[in-house]
Amino acid sequence: MNRTLKWTILGFWGAYPEADSATSTYLLEAEGYRLLVDCGSGAVSRLQRHRSIQDLDALILSHYHHDHIADVGVLQYAMLIQNQLGNRKKPLPIYGHRHDIRHFNALTFAEYTTGVSITEDQTIRIGPFEVSFCPTTHPVYCLAMRFNHNGKSLVYTADTEWSEPLVEFARDADLLVCEANLYNHQWGKVGGHLTAGQAGELAAKARVKSLLLTHFPHYGDLETLATQAKETYGGPVALARQDMVLSL
Repeated sequence: MNRTLKWTILGFWGAYPEADSATSTYLLEAEGYRLLVDCGSGAVSRLQRHRSIQDLDALILSHYHHDHIADVGVLQYAMLIQNQLGNRKKPLPIYGHRHDIRHFNALTFAEYTTGVSITEDQTIRIGPFEVSFCPTTHPVYCLAMRFNHNGKSLVYTADTEWSEPLVEFARDADLLVCEANLYNHQWGKVGGHLTAGQAGELAAKARVKSLLLTHFPHYGDLETLATQAKETYGGPVALARQDMVLSL
């Protein structure tokens, strides 16, 4: 059994997907377990480039903005079809918070998907992963996630502006997957998101081993985001790319 933790980028755009891509969607795998992390627009299509739909074990959601949940309904229909075809025998668990009860209730779809509540003060086991949470600073309630497995740790900030609690939450992580939706000149002008420089600052203060930038804007030179993050963080910095796979 492969105990390596593998993180595959299925989508990395904020707001909407550009051609042949997807918004925030990631696949976390270890020991044969497949956990989808967020499910943005284009997620189901991009997932099938790597894994069969029927082989998905669970989905976890950071929050209920469209660019993170747009394909949840599509995935639910996919589970229905796979059930009818005899490819699945059990419902897909979908983990999400209850701060928006309408969206949480919609995670349960007949016998095909089941909503499972998560809260900021708990640590839970999903497959082989130990998962803990930290609320972020965003216009809607949103949870950053920390995945621990086999001595390795990955932290996914989801969407947030600067948040001091995230520093300790991400402490000493092997990989910080951090949103960088803004360029440095936009600091203080747009709420709810980090500049690339702030992403680097978070990585530096948390003393993480490497930084992956994601949740990109649809304008400007994205390489500038990496450059700005490197001004505040001295470790390895990478930009998310379609179908990129990172192993820990």
